[in-house]
Order: sequence, then structure tokens, then C-alpha cells
Amino acid sequence: MTSDRSPSPAGADLPGPRSPATPYRMTVTTTLPHAEAVALADEQLASWLKQEGCEEPPPAHRAPAGTASAGTPLAAERLRLGDRVLLDRDRGPLRGPSGAGRYDRRRLRTPAPHGTRQLTLTVATGAEGRTWFRLEAETHSTGSGVRTPCRVPVPELARTLLPLLDASDGPAAVHPVPRVITADEVDALIDELCDPERRLPTVVASVPVNLPLDRWVEDVVRPLCRQLPGLATAYVLDPGARTGFNVALEYHTVYGGAVRTYLPEVDPASRQDGARHPVLARGRIEQDLRRAAGLLAREPRRLAADQPLPPPLAAVPVLRVPPPQLRPAADHPVVTSAGATVDTAADAAAELAEFAREEQQDRAEQQARADELERVRRTLRLEHRDRGQTRDGHEGRLRTGARGLAGRHCTTPGSGPAVGQRSAAQPFGWVGKPETFTDLMARLGEFPLLTFTGDQKAALALDGLQCAGAGWARLAWDGLTALQEYAEAAVSGAAGGDFKQWCEHTPDGCHRFPPRKAVRGESRTVFSHTKWKRERMLPVPEHVDASRRAFMGAHLRIGGGRTAPRLHYLDDCSGSGRIYVGYIGLHLTNTRTN
Repeated sequence: MTSDRSPSPAGADLPGPRSPATPYRMTVTTTLPHAEAVALADEQLASWLKQEGCEEPPPAHRAPAGTASAGTPLAAERLRLGDRVLLDRDRGPLRGPSGAGRYDRRRLRTPAPHGTRQLTLTVATGAEGRTWFRLEAETHSTGSGVRTPCRVPVPELARTLLPLLDASDGPAAVHPVPRVITADEVDALIDELCDPERRLPTVVASVPVNLPLDRWVEDVVRPLCRQLPGLATAYVLDPGARTGFNVALEYHTVYGGAVRTYLPEVDPASRQDGARHPVLARGRIEQDLRRAAGLLAREPRRLAADQPLPPPLAAVPVLRVPPPQLRPAADHPVVTSAGATVDTAADAAAELAEFAREEQQDRAEQQARADELERVRRTLRLEHRDRGQTRDGHEGRLRTGARGLAGRHCTTPGSGPAVGQRSAAQPFGWVGKPETFTDLMARLGEFPLLTFTGDQKAALALDGLQCAGAGWARLAWDGLTALQEYAEAAVSGAAGGDFKQWCEHTPDGCHRFPPRKAVRGESRTVFSHTKWKRERMLPVPEHVDASRRAFMGAHLRIGGGRTAPRLHYLDDCSGSGRIYVGYIGLHLTNTRTN
């Protein structure tokens, strides 16, 4: 049922705190007619059961498509295909006043080390004729007090069914593996990202400039996306596509081996929208590929669990399985013709006990569904409340003066890190300041008006050198937060000066960065020294400078001492409306360094 057949990791069965494993949920549409989609699902399910050593289920009765009985309800049937292996099948019309549309469902239960694995396949076709296909995998624990995996693995059926179903999500084809995008396909990809019918996240991977495309895809991108089939669509930008993609989406760029997750409803013209779409940096990926794959799958899993069902799937009724027909009990054991003794009373009692256990599983599943529904309702209520707070805060800001115009970028109420939707209690990085530069570089995407153009190696090397613990990384994060808030005000003409002045007169509600650590430029000695100046000629986009280099004398002091880190940047808010960070690392050469 799942693609993870490796033994449980050491310690997986140790007593300890338990929580339900995050389920797997895939929801796509198929171009196949309803009956063909059901037949395909039955075929693949039977094939998988055979591979697992279970009995193959008998063919399900199907009425010819288009006939009056095609949508007639079929009493749910329960098939025993092995020890604790149960297959439930039912079909019928969708719920609703008109009963338009129909569904077919298969629910398979197999034993797990400490509970039961459950796989549910549902095919539903609404009145408009679109066929939806949903695959759910979950684990129900027996409550034995053992730790369970944090998430249900991607079912093997998802990988085999996706290409056979010709599955799609709105305008996008849903493939089981990442697909390489060329320059000619960039426009189509951008249209896909912006399409309002898209429900799944879209993961776009970039390739480092110094590595071959095929090698990076095979060694890094494919393993990284191993947990995404059915939860997201994944693409890899080849070198030609990368340039066109980043030029068209200047506020949503991805490059240098990083991977970006684009949530539904991308707004390419909005700087603020860029903060919604998380970036996974190359450094984090190469540091621990397996852990990075789990991080990349986290948001698609959450979205799959929180999104409301499409109307046809929401109209599928609850599965009701009738109780088994028990054999009549006998006062005395029955002796067969072969001489064997059969205690029919004992058999009936065993069947009743088995049925009671299955009923308990059914009730546990229904309770889990109810709990999940309540969680989704709670989330929607919170989002509605936060939207109201944001709207009220916006109306209040309209009544403020020029100083309030600058401060609005720092005090807007809200619940997330997006610009214009956060509060002093939930600033950029509201999940907490990074403890290492590895984490810091991975989270630079949280600053929509800051673009890092330098080499990450200099910043990542600080994790192994710093003697000040996590203090350097936290101070650098404070500086980036202040730069972002300054950039928001500067773009709107409300900053009242450069960043140094902003630090000296920080508006109320904004994050304060020590003015003495904000340096406007280098000394005349450094500027006139050819080698030292060259070190500070750092990368910028071609539209900023035709040479793709610019002198970044302005910098932030991250710590003290001769080798303390520095953050060099170029303030181009009056031009491109952005700040370019060209270097984070140890102090560059000057009169005080060797």
C-alpha cells in the first residue's frame, strides 16, 4: 500500500509520546471516463494485493456506462482477502437534492505493526461531467503507547496511477517525477502558476551554474521530490529557462540550486506576495537531503489536509458496511466427513469478536474525520478573524500622518510573515530567529524586498567558526529585518533618509538595529585600494548595472573584532525598488585585517 517498505528505524517502537501520523491525501482530476477510471483503480489495486501475497478480489459488478443503472446504489460489500486484510466496496449517486453525479469507492485495510493501515480510493463525477480521483492513506493506531511515524508514506499506488490516469490539477499535468522546463516553456509555466484553478503547490527547482543539469536532477532533485507525488507538481529550470523565469518573476525568483514552493494564487506583480512562497536553499538541501525532502513536503501535506474537498467529492456519502451473516450456533460440535471436529458456536463467537473489532475501527475513523473537520473549521475561523484585523488595521493607518506611513510597514496586524500582514509580535521570521547561518540563508525568501546575490559559502562557513554561538546569526537576522522594513518605507517615499538615518530614528513599532552597527560606506583608503575595492565589487542584476557588479561599501557590523562578520548591501530602492545583499561572511580585507 505504501512505497516505504524498509524496516522501522531503531527506536521507532520505544514507549513515548504519540500523535496521529499525518495522512497522505491526493486529489486530482482525470480525463478518463468514470467507468474507465474505476476499472483502472481496481486493476492496480488487485495487482498490488497480489504482490503482497493477498487474495485477489473478485471483479466488482459494473453497469454499462450511460445506462439507467450506472448510478444505482450498490450495497457496500466487505471482502476478506487475508488475515486482517479487508476490502470494502460501494457505489451510488452523490448526495444532494437532485442526486446528480455518481461515485465509486474502495477502502482497503491491512495490518500495521501497531494498528491498521487504511487506503481509500474514491472516484466521483459531478453533474458537469468532470471526474475527480482521490487517494487517501492513513494509519489508525491501536493505542499501545508506542511512537509512530510522523507522516504516512506516499502510497505506491499513487506513483503507478498518476501517469495512467492522465491526472491534472487545473491547467497542470500532475506527474510522479519532476519535469525539466526549457526556455520555450517558461510562459506556460508562469501561466500555470497564476491560474486560479490550481489547487496543488508547484515546486520549482533551479540548477547551480557550475553543475550539469542531468547530474543535479538525478542526484538531488529526484530524491528531494520523492515525497511529493500527488501532493505537488515539480519542475526543474534548465539554464535557459532560469533566466527567462527570473526576469518575468522578479519578486518570486529561484536560482543557485535553491528550490521554491509556489502556493496557489501567485501574484507576479506583487513584491509582498513573494514572502508567501518559501525557498529551500541549496545549503540546506546538501547538508541533509533526506531531512530537506521532509521539509519540502511539509507545506504540500498541510495544504492537502486543509483544503476543502471539491463539491463532487464532498457529496460522497459515509461508507456503511452491513454486519456479517453469522452461521447458526449448534449445541454440539459438528464432525465433517473427513473426521474433523468443528465447533460452530466457537466460530460464531470468533466472528462476533472480529466484527466488534472492525466496528471499533470504523468508529475510530469516524471520530478522526470529525476531529479533522473541527480543526479545519477552527483554521478557517482564525483566518477570517485575521483578515478582519488586517482590514481594520489598514483603515486605521489611512488616518495617520507621514510618520505613520513609515511605521505602517512595521505594525500591520495579521498572522503571517507577508508584508503588510504582520505585527510587532509576529514580525518577519515570526517562527523565531535562526540559530545558524544555514537556517538564515534558507529563510532569506521571507524578505520580499531583499535579494541575496552573493556566494552562500562565505555565510555558511561562519557556522563552523563563530565563537559567539548563535549571536551572530540572530544579529544578522535583526539587520535583515530592519533593512526589509526600511525598504518598504523607502519604496513608498516615507523612509525620510538612508538606512543609517532609519536606524537613528526608527519609527514606533519597527525593529531597531543599533545605529553604530550600520555603516554608510568604506573608508577612502579601502575605496582607493584596487584589491580591496575589487573584493567589494559584488554581483547585481544586469538591470541595476550593465557590468553585473556594483561597489557595496555600505555594510552592517555583525559582532565585533578583527574577523567579525559583515553584511554588505546596495540600496537600490530608488531604482529597482530593492536592496541587494552581496556578501555575508568574515570581514573583508582592510587596514586592520591580514
